[in-house]
Parts: sequence; structure tokens; C-alpha cells
Amino acid sequence: MKKIMLIDGNSLMHRAFYALPPLMTSKGIHTNAVYGFVNMLMRIIKEEAPDYIAVAFDRKAPTFRHQEYAAYKANRVKMPEELTGQFDILKQILKAMNIRYVEKEGYEADDLLGSLSKKAEEKGLLTLIVTGDKDTLQLVSPKVRVMLTRKGITELELYDIQKIKERFGIKPEAFPDLKGLMGDASDNLPGIPGVGEKTALKLLQEYGTLENILENTDALKGKLRENILLYGEQAKSSKKLATIVRDVDLELNLEELAFGEPDYEKLARIFRELEFYSLLDRLPRPKEGNQRETVSVCITDIGQLGKVIEEIKARKAVAIEFQTEGKSPAVRLKGIGISASCDCSYFVPEEILRENQSLKDKVLSLLADREIAKVVHDGKRSRVALAKEGIDFIYDFDTMLAAYLIDPSKTRYDLESLIYENLGAELTGSEDAGKRASFLLPLKEVLSEKLKNQDMESLFKDVEMPLSIVLADMEMSGIRVDPEKLKRLSLEFGKRLENLTDEIYKLAGLEFNINSPKQLGEVLFEKLSLPVVKKKKSGYSTDAEVLEKLKGTHPIIEKILEYRFLMKMKSTYADGLLSLVDRETFKIYSNFNQTITATGRISSTEPNLQNIPVKTEIGRKIRGVFVAENPDHVLLSGDYSQIELRVLAHISGDEGLIEAFVKGEDIHARTASEVFGIPKDRVTSQLRDRAKAVNFGIIYGISDYGLAQNLGITTGEAREYIESYFNRYPKVRDYIRETIKDAKIKGYVTTILNRRRYIPDINSRNYNLRSFAERVAVNTPIQGSAADIIKMAMVKIYNHFKELKLKTKMLIQVHDELIFDVPKEELEVVKNIVKSDMETAVPLRVPLVVDFKVGKSWEEIS
Repeated sequence: MKKIMLIDGNSLMHRAFYALPPLMTSKGIHTNAVYGFVNMLMRIIKEEAPDYIAVAFDRKAPTFRHQEYAAYKANRVKMPEELTGQFDILKQILKAMNIRYVEKEGYEADDLLGSLSKKAEEKGLLTLIVTGDKDTLQLVSPKVRVMLTRKGITELELYDIQKIKERFGIKPEAFPDLKGLMGDASDNLPGIPGVGEKTALKLLQEYGTLENILENTDALKGKLRENILLYGEQAKSSKKLATIVRDVDLELNLEELAFGEPDYEKLARIFRELEFYSLLDRLPRPKEGNQRETVSVCITDIGQLGKVIEEIKARKAVAIEFQTEGKSPAVRLKGIGISASCDCSYFVPEEILRENQSLKDKVLSLLADREIAKVVHDGKRSRVALAKEGIDFIYDFDTMLAAYLIDPSKTRYDLESLIYENLGAELTGSEDAGKRASFLLPLKEVLSEKLKNQDMESLFKDVEMPLSIVLADMEMSGIRVDPEKLKRLSLEFGKRLENLTDEIYKLAGLEFNINSPKQLGEVLFEKLSLPVVKKKKSGYSTDAEVLEKLKGTHPIIEKILEYRFLMKMKSTYADGLLSLVDRETFKIYSNFNQTITATGRISSTEPNLQNIPVKTEIGRKIRGVFVAENPDHVLLSGDYSQIELRVLAHISGDEGLIEAFVKGEDIHARTASEVFGIPKDRVTSQLRDRAKAVNFGIIYGISDYGLAQNLGITTGEAREYIESYFNRYPKVRDYIRETIKDAKIKGYVTTILNRRRYIPDINSRNYNLRSFAERVAVNTPIQGSAADIIKMAMVKIYNHFKELKLKTKMLIQVHDELIFDVPKEELEVVKNIVKSDMETAVPLRVPLVVDFKVGKSWEEIS
């Protein structure tokens, strides 16, 4: 017997929405209900293998039931906005799956299911109705079964006539009678007062229908009889409203519901857009005949290569994939893949590069040819590898950087993932570089279109692409360190740790393993009886947050905090940096990452040079080991002054903030004067510090509680400070409100240069998630714009150095600061270039100001 599956779209979407945690794409599109629905749909199709299938939806317009009873479903809560938009997405997916969906003005999905099941019965089909609504149990018959959701949408319970009899003791057609007797709060249907499910079922088991009950009221007693007589007509009305219509004219025949082959290509594209990668993995792969097959030819002789180069020069564009190994700057070239079209690609393996010098030279000359546009993946790494071959490699499109700009929230941008997500093709990682290169040109087309649609072409072309060249050269330059200083620091820190250990033992009254959280917890909370702040399954918590709260309760706490800080400085920097010093150059080479932070900031790893503390004596000593290249050189620091507050003034347009920066006033002193209502000449250093905390707290969306904790004041005082700030700078408050409002609508925020960051939780029902997302929405345009500005400055400075053939090198970027190694004879020229390029990097409503320091070590310029 052929089988038709009928699905209650609204019921299952609602159940999925509330059963699953909030789920959003990186672009802020809500998807949890769609994901749950489609996940269930794919599973049940596989298990039941229906011949026909349809999904029924409600329409927004009122139904005939609303016309008959105005209060019908009047108590229903409005559908959440996070769910509303998911129905259109689901319908797109159903179309791609070749599943028909039905809806009709004036009727509910139940009526459509009832009418379709009746048609199917007449055609002799077995019908399965999948729903979360018990009302549909009235449709059960010898050829109609209902699969009712139990927990969320993961478990389904099958109801046939026998199961209904066992569970309820009534016939399927008596379910409207049941609703008439007991009512239905969800549909706002009144029943008979005092009659619940148990009583209603007992009556129906005895009398069969509501009408029979009303005809036999003489057999009933007491209040039950009284209520049935009084509310009988009301019950009949509710029964009528609860009865599913089975003769809706849907103007379609069952053959139109035949379940055919889905459009897997379209479905895969939608799943990729929605980031449903687990569902994507469940789709069958395209048949071999449908896959684009690229021939990858191994180049072994120079004549063969010559023909390839002619083809590339004719097209004036080439995709290049490099096989490399090693950490920057010791990256080594192992093989090169070349592709000028999607149909054919070429691969030059390591052994050919090693053994055939003339062929290698010809390949390198191709890579050095500026007339040919080059598409690469991770160009920075490629540039470092080719520098060892004497090639100043310049590339025109980096797919990794493009993908990062399009979605900066990802944790990885490897070529395999990008090809799969954007082109639907799978790479295993074992392909030769030629095969991989063949995907770069079509990938570039897809990513270019996305950059254009998001208005980020200029940011990509003018900032991120040239910046990757700058960062590659910074990685290769490295920074000189004094290894002897490092050794002395390690010994000094070791000695201080020994002394601290003795002091801690003395305060504790016993020796123990200070690095063991378990032993430390026992000492603090059992031996010394300090108040327990937090406990875990494993015992007492002794993390930094706990110890900070315990400060002042016992002298041992400050000693333990000092011990931990010193231990970290010794292991991470004094000892850690020593192991990274190159024995030939006495330099340390850090990686500068362009695709890690969601705000657009550059990060530093292996080692992280941006995290070395500057405000502590120990941090300054560590910075002291970083020195100029040689005695004839100095280190120069160019540091933006209060760049984030200047950006805030620019994007908020607040006249008070703008005026302060245009006049060159001390912004923190001015804020103190404005907020605390005192003349500027009476602002103390303490009040200035408080105003500074308010200024920067506003940028990071600090709460009155957070500000109170930072300043050691009451929440009420903190609230007054913040309110006073907004009264003095009202457009800052406007900026915050408008930015959050805009983010809730768009799902993202942008920087001055149009860098985009998606904020998935901005409309979350979870207060903590939503509050954090709102702070991110406010801060990202400020922090991200500051990152854009310094990136633009780096590109301009680098180009000026190149034009003038200066020997000065850009070494490190630390948030708002750039550090250079400068020959003494170039110092004044370099200072002028750096000042001009940093202060004019991006035009603002307020001046950008750069502070300079010169010294022999990083400590001297900190």
C-alpha cells in the first residue's frame, strides 16, 4: 500500500523553536526552529519512505472559526519575531526538497491535513500525520495514523485506533466531543465548568458523544448535572469549533504531492548559507558525472612550462596554491600549483624544484611578474616562503582574507572549508597543489560577489590586502632581544619566587604545593578558615576571581596573587622567550594574525608580544630585553592618543566631545569637570582617574554595578556618574541606543571603513546573552574603527618607507601603538612620515594625535 505523509508545519515549527536553544548563523539569522524541523523531517522520511508528502501551514488571516467565535485563540501570545522569519526559510528548503506545502485563507493547517487525509483514504493510501497537536487524533481511521510528538520533536508516538482506545478509551471521532466537554485553554474554547479530562473521558466512554450526554442528564447527579444542563450549548459550540473540516477545496490532486528527488545542489547551497553543516553531511554527494573534474598535470620539463606560461600571460590572471611547511619566517616551499582555468591545472613538485634549477627560475619569474594578477590562499605565508627564493611576491586576491571579512566570527579559514562552503566540492587534503589551485578562481568569483554585496570591496583592496604584505615583512624582520638580560631575569624571578614561597609557607604555618588548587584550597578555607567564595565538584575554587574577592582578609592572599603573576611572567616570558631566540640573529619572530579577531584587530602569537604587561615593574623589565638592531639604531614608538574616545566623538557626533578634542583639552579632566560639576582647575588626580574609568567604561558598555566595582563606590553613585555623563554628552547615549536598535534589525554593526561584524545574540531571549551582545554592538564600531585606522596607517607608512628606500623597519603593532627599528640618521625623517601618516590615516571630525618616544629598548619607550 502506498503511503502519504502529512506534516503540521506550524505545530512542529513551534515545538522546535521552544525545544531547541537559540541558534543563529554568523550573520544573525535565527535558525533553531528550521534546523529542528528539517532534522526531524529528514530522519522521518528516511524511516518511513513515503510516496507522497505535504506540509500544511496556517495563514496569518483570521479563519472561519474567528468569525463564528470572536474570542477564538484570543489568549494566544504573539509569535516571537525570532520565529516568524523562519517560516519563509523553511518554505525555501521544502521547495528545494521537492516537497509541496499547502495553505489556504480562512482555514487552519489541521483543516488542510483533514481534507488531504480524506482524499488519500478515498484513493486507498495509508496516511501518516506528523504533528504536535492532539486535535488531529480525531482523524485516525483504519487508513489514517497520527505520529504525535512527545519530547520536543525528537520522539514520536504512533496512534492508530487501537492505541487511542487503550490510551483514552474512546473512539477517534469523539475527540471534538472531549474538547467540547473540557474546553481548551490554548484555543480559548470554554467547556463545562468542573469537567476535566478524566471526567470528560468517563462520560464519553459511557455515552459516546456530547449529544448523548446531553440527552441523558437525568442519569447524572449533583453539580455535574447542573453544569452540563447550564453550559451544554456552550459545549456544543466548542465541539463544533474543535471539529476539523475535511472538505476544503485545495485545488490539487494527490499526484502533485508525489515525493521526488530533491534538488541536492540547491539544498546544499541553502544549508551552507544557514551553516547547517551537520545536515549538509547527510545529503548524498553529487554523482560523479555532475562533478567538475579538473585535470592536474605534473610539470617536469621547461618546454611544458613555457606553454603554460603563454596561456597564463594570455589570460593575465593565475591562481597559485603553495605547498609549504614550517613556522614563519622559516617557511619552506615544497610545491606549487598553478591554474589559469577551471578545466586544467598544473603542479610543480618539490623534487622538480630542487633538481631542475632552470625550470624553478622560470616558475619564480612567473611569480614575480607584476603584469599577471594572482589569486592565492594565505598570501602572507606564501610571501614569506618566496622571500627565501629572492622573490618579492605581490598578490592581488587572497581568498582567506576575503572569507575573513565576509564572516569574521569563524575560527578557521582553511581552503578545504571555504571550497566546501562556497562551491560545494570536497577536498580531502591529499590533493596536489594543482588540483587545489583549480578551485581558487571560482572561489574568488563567489567571494568577490559577497564582498561587493556587503560593500567591503574597498576595505579588502585598500586595507586588508596591502596590510598582509606589511605583516609578512614584519614577521620576517623580527625583533632583537638581549639573551643575557633574559637569563638574568629568569634567575631574578626564580629567586623572588623562592622568597615568596617561604613567606607563603610562614603565613600558612605549613609547607604545601602552592600550584595545587586542591592543597591551596584546604590551606585557605580549612586551615586559615577564610570565607568560602565558590566551590566546585572537585573542591574549593581558588581562581583569580576568588582570590581578588579575598584580598584584605589575610596577608597570604596578596602573596599568592604575586606568586602566580611572577610564575606566569617567568614561565611565559623569561624562560619562554629565551627558548624562541634565534641563535644566529638573536631575534624573536612573532606571527601577526589578520584573521583571528572579530573586531578587525591584529593579534600576535608565538609569542604574543601584545600581552606583555606595561604597568608593572616586572612587565617593564621584560620589555627591557627587546632592543634596537645594533648600537647605531634606536627604537621608535608612535602611539595614538585616546584613539577610541576620538572615534566615539566622531561616530556619535557629540559636540561636547568633539570640542574637547579639537581644542586639545585633557578629555579625562574635562569629563571630571562636567560629570562632577567642578571647575577644571579643581579636578584632582583621583577625580580624573574616576572620569577616565567612566569614559572607557562607556565604550565597553559598563553597567552601574561594573563601574561601582571598578571604582570601589556604591552602585547608586556609579549610576549617578553614568547619568551625569550622558546628560553632558547626550549624543553618546543616542549613539548607543541607535546602534543597538540598528543591530537588532540588521543583525550586524559596521566600522568607519564598513568592516562588518555579525552579532548573533542581539535578539536572544536569554538576558545575559542579549546584554553581552548589546555591549559588543556598541563597542565594535569603536574598537573596530580604531583597528581600521591603524591598519590604514601601517599601509601608508610601509609604502612611504619603500618609496624612499629607507632602512627603517616596522617591528610590532600593539593595539594603538607601532614600534620601529630606526637607523639614527633616519630618525627625523621617519618621525615626520609616521606622524603624518598616522594622523591622516582616516579623516575624522576630531584630530588624531600621535605621541612619540625614542629609546634603545622597548622598556625605555613604554
